[in-house]
Amino acid sequence: MGELVSKGATETLDTLGRVCPYPLVLTKKALEKMASGAILKVLCDAPASAEDTIPRWAEKQGFGFESVKLDDKGYWELWIQKK
Repeated sequence: MGELVSKGATETLDTLGRVCPYPLVLTKKALEKMASGAILKVLCDAPASAEDTIPRWAEKQGFGFESVKLDDKGYWELWIQKK
């Protein structure tokens, strides 16, 4: 279990069933409203968003990022800590 996962999420964003670019757009909007240090858990089943666009964007922003793939459920939990 990663550091962000063990801290727990401040908020959860469900983007299941949404395809690129919506998971990233919704993630950006949610984080804009959150305080520095807050942790957002994003539920995402779009591989391009979960494995590429959201992690790359979070890294560029300097945010903390962890990804947990839940194979049994068919989606990822993306943990992002706002700086």
